[in-house]
Amino acid sequence: MQTLKNDIKIITQTAAVFIGTIVGAGLASGQEITQFFTVYGMKSFFGLALCLVIYIVLGTIIIKLSIKHNLHSYKELISLVSPGALGTTINIITSFFMISSAAIILAGSGALLNQYFRIPKLIGSILMIIFTLIVLLRNTEGLIEVNSIIVPCLITVITMIFVLYIIFSKDVSYINTLNSVKIQKSNWLFSSFLYSGFNILCCSGVLVPLSVENKNTTAKNLILGTALGAIFLIIISSMINFMLMLNIPYIFKYEIPLLYISSRFGKIIELILLCIIWCEMFSTEISDIYSIAKTIQHSSLKMNYTQSIIVIIIIALPISWLGFTNLISFLYPAFGLISLIFMVQCIYFYVRHK
Repeated sequence: MQTLKNDIKIITQTAAVFIGTIVGAGLASGQEITQFFTVYGMKSFFGLALCLVIYIVLGTIIIKLSIKHNLHSYKELISLVSPGALGTTINIITSFFMISSAAIILAGSGALLNQYFRIPKLIGSILMIIFTLIVLLRNTEGLIEVNSIIVPCLITVITMIFVLYIIFSKDVSYINTLNSVKIQKSNWLFSSFLYSGFNILCCSGVLVPLSVENKNTTAKNLILGTALGAIFLIIISSMINFMLMLNIPYIFKYEIPLLYISSRFGKIIELILLCIIWCEMFSTEISDIYSIAKTIQHSSLKMNYTQSIIVIIIIALPISWLGFTNLISFLYPAFGLISLIFMVQCIYFYVRHK
């Protein structure tokens, strides 16, 4: 009985970490779902189903490779499946992207608190740094603990907004309404591959150390946890996509489309959603810095985990104050491209050395 309880605990914790790593402010706000799925109409649901398959398949491969080869960071994983110049390039772009992502979140958290709660931007960024340090100094345990709190709250809030929308919506025939939605773009298949590859490469930074650091678990439990997380992730993504589709074209006017949808249910629901978006920024910040810190810790730089965290924050904070639109406009497409290459290489390496 005790073993069963422990297995269930590890499975649910892994699921929470998987969801918390992928769900950032972009997904929680509805912006990512709008750009990668909603604009493709009904086919967007096929795209989400494809993401589910990719998450489970690639998650399983990453976990098995990490355990078999005793890997400790995304750098070691990339070097394993992609040795040579290409692997080095993927590693460099991935590291630059994660540091930039951490910087963007610091800036974004300050901007969010300033816009909606009138808290000075600098104070907002400093608050994010303090909370991030408190969690990350607990190492992998901190990562698991914070996601075990934030993710159930996320699922509850999104489900609550979805149920409220269904109850109070004037659209009686949802299927007919969804079918009549004007398709904005047509290449849904490529968009789904790009989105899932993008997320799975980011997630590898957490899945790899998680697979080898917990000696009290098995590959089976980690894989079940990843699969459970993927299922819940696609369910909440589908809920968001459903509501967004029924609100085309109005959602295109808003930076936070889901906030526009939730606004009809009162200020309290809006406030709760904003808190969840900030919490998801927080969980992504933790995952990004944790991933880079684990890479530095197991590199030739001879820095321990705590030192690595401090160095990353020192680098990210001034970047968050700068205008770096050109850097991001290059890094995002580049990261999307290498994520597709990474997926193919992972599958090829796994099948070849099975």
